[in-house]
Amino acid sequence: MRRRLLKAVHLSIMAICLILIAREYFLSMEHRNEQKNLKAIFRAEENLPPNGTETDILPDSASDMTAEPVMQERFKILYEENSDLVAWLSIDGTVIDYPVMQCEDDEYYLHHDFYGNEDKYGCLYVRGKADINTGTNFVIYGHNMRDGSMFGDLDLYKQESYYLEHPLISFDTLYDEYTYEIIAVFLSQIYNSDDEVFKYYQFYEADTEEEFDYFYKNIKELSLYDTGVTAEFGDVFLTLSTCAYHVDDGRFVVVAKRVGC
Repeated sequence: MRRRLLKAVHLSIMAICLILIAREYFLSMEHRNEQKNLKAIFRAEENLPPNGTETDILPDSASDMTAEPVMQERFKILYEENSDLVAWLSIDGTVIDYPVMQCEDDEYYLHHDFYGNEDKYGCLYVRGKADINTGTNFVIYGHNMRDGSMFGDLDLYKQESYYLEHPLISFDTLYDEYTYEIIAVFLSQIYNSDDEVFKYYQFYEADTEEEFDYFYKNIKELSLYDTGVTAEFGDVFLTLSTCAYHVDDGRFVVVAKRVGC
């Protein structure tokens, strides 16, 4: 009788495990299909002439012309679906190829997909205070997913060899196309508010050269290896941040510098 009971318990546990595995697989496939569809919509417009720097010219007078920015064609369909869309992030040769969102609720896209459905994968997002257009630094957050999606493979940058194969990041806003080169890769964490330590996630705008140098000096000192990329006051940074597990509230961080502008 006892043997039958143990067998029944084991079978129940196996059944539960199989259900959980199947559920995780289904959610992963559902997420991948959604991202595939978003990419298809976004990339469908890539055969059109680029207009990231184009402007609509509106005559103010016979001698005065005013330039207005024009949204890139490839963003228009997705933007109509969700106006929280502010950019698209991609790294050649990796799975990172996703929309970037922004809204007043900084926690919203931790748990919602592009269409507003509850989703543990969430979206890549920037906090509401980030200034995509004129800020010194904008931090993009994303989940470290076990299946490698979102920022699940970001920690591959711990290896210098991986960085050497993928040194550039493409970050396109609604109106402009930018390239960034990776300048530092490091481990950090979320600290207590009263801890007097470097907090990369608090840096958004350098109003002075001293503020810029403080951020720059710290990311270079923390970097796991020397990328050879340097920066100076006036440069713009892009920071990718995801969870890491070396300490409580650990983070893995990749910082890149805008080039070509």
